[in-house]
Amino acid sequence: MTTTPRARPAKPRKPQLNLTVRSREQLSPSMVRVVLGLDEPERYTDIDPPEKYVKLVFLRPGTEHPDAEHPGTAQPTPAEPGRNPDYWELKETLPGDRQPVTRHLTIRRYVPERHELWMDFVLHGDDGFAGPWAARAEPGDRIIALGPGGRWTPSPDAAWTLIAADDAAVPAALAVLEALPASAQGEVVLEVDSPRDVQPVSGPAGMAVRWVFRADDGPGADPALVRAVREAGWPADPGGVQVFAHGERELMKALREELFTRRRLERDQVSLSGYWARGRTEDAFQAEKKLPVGQII
Repeated sequence: MTTTPRARPAKPRKPQLNLTVRSREQLSPSMVRVVLGLDEPERYTDIDPPEKYVKLVFLRPGTEHPDAEHPGTAQPTPAEPGRNPDYWELKETLPGDRQPVTRHLTIRRYVPERHELWMDFVLHGDDGFAGPWAARAEPGDRIIALGPGGRWTPSPDAAWTLIAADDAAVPAALAVLEALPASAQGEVVLEVDSPRDVQPVSGPAGMAVRWVFRADDGPGADPALVRAVREAGWPADPGGVQVFAHGERELMKALREELFTRRRLERDQVSLSGYWARGRTEDAFQAEKKLPVGQII
C-alpha cells in the first residue's frame, strides 16, 4: 500500500502593514534613513529579535490601485494605504509577470510611543527597487510592508560578543549592539567603502567599535572585514563567546574558517548570514539560497 506524502502546512501569512513616510535623513553618502509611520498600529506586533525585518512591497507598473504616484514608470510603484490593494489577494490572482516585488529591509528601530519604524537603506544609484525608492522618498509617500520577522536574539549572559557586518547589515548590527546589556564586553567591526560612510554609534561602553574600509584593500588582500575579525581581541576560552556576522554571501563564507576552525566555536554560538551576493540580482540571490552556492553554513 502506498501513501501520499502529506503536504507541508502553509506558512502563516504575515500581516500587511500600511506605512506613510514621515521623514528622510541622509546618514552618509551611501545610506539614508526613512522614518515610516504605521497607519494602523494595531496590525504591528513587535518581536524580540533585535535584527527584525519587514518585506517592503512594490507593485508592478499597471497594477490597479488608486492614486498611483508613479504610473507608467519602469519601476514598481508603492501602493496607497487607506485604499490599498490586499497584497495576498494580488499574489494569488495576478499573473507571474505582474506579481508584486518584495524586498527585505531591516527595522533599525521600532518606536512604539510614536508608532514608527526606522529603516536605513544602502544606496546603489538607480539599480534595484528599495534604494531608489528611499533616495526619493518624501513625507506623505506611502508603501506596503509585510512583517515583522526575525530569529536571532543575543544572550545577555555571553562573556564576549563579536558583531561583524558590511554596509547592508550595518542597520541590523547596530540594532543588535543597542540590544546588548550595559555590561557587555566585546568588539564591533563594520565594513564600509570609506571614512565618509562612518556614522555615529551608541552601545555598551565595553563594546569597542572599529570601522574598516574597502578602499584600503590591496590587490589580492583578504577583505577588510575578514582581516579585522582575525585581528579582534578574541578571548582564550571560546565557551562564553557569541558572534553576529552578517553581510555579503562570499564574505560570510570567508569567515567560516576563522570562526569554526581557528576559534573553535560551536554552531549555536554563531549567527552567520548572507544578505546579498556580489554580481547577483536580488532575485537571483534569493533563488540560489537553496543551492550549494547559496549555503553559508
